[in-house]
Amino acid sequence: MNKKNEWFKIGKYGLFIHFGLYSIAARHEWVQTLEEIPTEIYAQYKDYFNPDLLNPKEWANKAKEMGFKYVIITCRHHDGFSLWDTKYSEYNITNTPYKKDLLRELIDEFRNAGIHIGLYYSLLDWHRKDFLVDGYHPMRNNSKYIEKYPGNMDTYRQFIRHQVEELLTQYGKIDYLWFDFSYESRKWGKLVGKGPDDWGSEELEKLIYKLQPNILLNDRLGLNRGVQTPEQFARSKGMDNEDDLWETVQTLNNSWGYDRDNYNFKSSELVIKQLVDSVSKGGNFVINIGPDGRGKWDKRSVSILNEVGEWLKINGISIYGTSPSKYKAPVDCRYTQKGNKLYLHVFSWPYRTILLPELGGKISFARLLDDGSEIRFVDTKGLTDDRPSNTNLYKEITEVHVKESLDPTMVMLNLPIHQPNSYVTVIELTLKNK
Repeated sequence: MNKKNEWFKIGKYGLFIHFGLYSIAARHEWVQTLEEIPTEIYAQYKDYFNPDLLNPKEWANKAKEMGFKYVIITCRHHDGFSLWDTKYSEYNITNTPYKKDLLRELIDEFRNAGIHIGLYYSLLDWHRKDFLVDGYHPMRNNSKYIEKYPGNMDTYRQFIRHQVEELLTQYGKIDYLWFDFSYESRKWGKLVGKGPDDWGSEELEKLIYKLQPNILLNDRLGLNRGVQTPEQFARSKGMDNEDDLWETVQTLNNSWGYDRDNYNFKSSELVIKQLVDSVSKGGNFVINIGPDGRGKWDKRSVSILNEVGEWLKINGISIYGTSPSKYKAPVDCRYTQKGNKLYLHVFSWPYRTILLPELGGKISFARLLDDGSEIRFVDTKGLTDDRPSNTNLYKEITEVHVKESLDPTMVMLNLPIHQPNSYVTVIELTLKNK
């Protein structure tokens, strides 16, 4: 395993935090452009931004307790507002009633909690006048604004470089820099999207690796490399090259930023299944939380993530540091593997038995992770080869019946009738030494 990537491959479960001026608006992080709010009107939120109930240490401790291994903090979103004390823009958190460098506070506390640090940085900026208006811009339908501010991407590229240099030289080791996003193929009449030439991506990437050689970058600079980041959906299969990195990033409801009236939340069961599915395919899973304008995590989100965290306390060994398995999992199940431990994640609990293809003669022991109790199994390959079979068979299953009805490459697990108290039950299979 590449040492540079090791923490990412082991961690598997990340927390996204979207927090900024849009948290006050409380109606989606794209509210400025969705409602076409003029720049000077939206900027007034800065005068009221004071997350007085925000406790960075509490945030970090919650994340650790919930099982997260890395965090991605939105230090600047598309509205251009910076959560740190940047000298390249007055449009930052130290010029609000909060006054303090929130990013530094968060980085320090998450790092102290043993959580790896990722920073989200938007390549868009709807506040700066040199950012060329395109179809995503809130002033896209304002011809007077477009005429008055024709944009200057040369100075804007330099601004990006300056801010990125600040982030990578003033806040210690940053594990992951998460850019958002390139869209050069988009067209809106005369307005066109932006891509790597607009951002100066090649030179920016060189600068980043010069400052922090071991940092990870995502794939949104438009250079067709970096950690792949499908958003709001997962890959249908793993990567062809198992060394390639990917994560799926998801919201708990339909908004990344705090949306007061959005109650369309995922269940904790769904979050667990999405996590398992991603890891079984060699990827990571990142779930988002959007704190409110005073810096609180909403109760519904906390409840969901706490339940996921409780599941991980019991079943985390089947997630952290695991890899996909070469074995084909039964229907509605997923495998992960670590050494000779094969973890079967059962999404839909069957009545009594479950058949495992390809594992005949390969399992020495099986147990529930929930309570560590043994799972009895019928190894049909052992029976076919006239070797001693498991002694713990259900009485009504005779050796003759097993031989005649099961493929000898199969293993049949004899499950408890009632599913253990878990959304996804995990069975640990210990494989025999070859």
